[in-house]
Amino acid sequence: MSTFFIKTFGCRVNQVESQTILEAFKRAGFTPAGSFETADICVLNTCSVTHQADKDVEKLIRQIVRRNPAAKLVLTGCYAATHREHIQELFPTVKIIDKYDLGRELFEEKDICWTVSGHEGHSRAFIKIQDGCDNFCSYCIVPYARSVKRSKPVGDALSEIEQLVRNGFLEIVLTGINIGNYCCPKTGADLAALCEQIAQLPGHFRVRFSSIELPTVTDGIIAQMHENPARFCNYFHLPLQAGCDKILQEMNRHYTTQDYAKRVQDLRREVAQIGIFADVIAGYPTETESDFETTYEFIKNQKLAGLHVFSYSPRPGTPAAKLPQLPPEEIKRRAEKLRALDRQLRSAFAASLVGTKQEVFIEEKKGGGVSGITSNFQQVLLPDAKNAHGLVRVKITRAQDNLCFGEII
Repeated sequence: MSTFFIKTFGCRVNQVESQTILEAFKRAGFTPAGSFETADICVLNTCSVTHQADKDVEKLIRQIVRRNPAAKLVLTGCYAATHREHIQELFPTVKIIDKYDLGRELFEEKDICWTVSGHEGHSRAFIKIQDGCDNFCSYCIVPYARSVKRSKPVGDALSEIEQLVRNGFLEIVLTGINIGNYCCPKTGADLAALCEQIAQLPGHFRVRFSSIELPTVTDGIIAQMHENPARFCNYFHLPLQAGCDKILQEMNRHYTTQDYAKRVQDLRREVAQIGIFADVIAGYPTETESDFETTYEFIKNQKLAGLHVFSYSPRPGTPAAKLPQLPPEEIKRRAEKLRALDRQLRSAFAASLVGTKQEVFIEEKKGGGVSGITSNFQQVLLPDAKNAHGLVRVKITRAQDNLCFGEII
């Protein structure tokens, strides 16, 4: 075996883990293949959060089996973990390996799916500080694939951040399946304690949280953001899923809309100009039209910065999949209405930043200028700054739809 191909499906955690697998292949002397058709070994890092994710994985498996039958085909990730028997029945030549066994099975290394030295193809770096979730929300397949909770030791996380900064990354994203459940296996330190130590690291770089569940947002985390605004991005991705208490209870979400609104208020009071984004699911099986309108109005009243809208997709084996399902056209209608609200929210958030000064992380060239993101996750176009790079101070001069325009101070 000399060449490899990796395909990543799904979340940021999968992307980080694929980077760790890529680095392990290179340490073992393998070289990247141009495509799966020319690779000696193909690794598919799979996702099963929606029915479409399952279909996308199966489609690529068929293509590889048909067009490169000599390749060793390895599946890992959530789809592989939750559909093992189905996969082996359909594709008997495929090898399924748990991520925490990949190192031992392929490279004679231990626990390769933790640490990265970079993030190929990305201007920002992502580090995995936590894995696993045992919340068992009624619609979610993830706890069936990643029920064991693990966390990276504080010292390892700090060393990884320092190495990434030395390698030129100026924005580091802390990611995991449920990062609010972070607990150092050596000291018991929680996420707030980890952040306290991250704040003390030298260098000019900033840290962003990935999605974090409401019940795990502690006063300590908020305090670290308040006390260290130059280090921690004024941004939160705070999953909501439904803005109706009845549906939240039936989803087995462990908070109420009042809890959510209170935390949003706390964040806005303590963290200036914070951008708060949310996940929301359209068309949960028991969601009536009245429930949906309650969710819509709640989100609208919270004046969030934007939404990630998911059309409900039944995941086999979850409690919600056993319920009578809503008609697909109704789910689609509700999702489209929420996406229209998302566009309104993003436009309003962009407009609210006009006249303010922001630190922008330059990500790519755009036309004759460059574009980047603010600490609060607003995309900004700098049309007259074609040579700008890294972190720059910018004045927001105008907004158009969900895009801001600015000039370097």
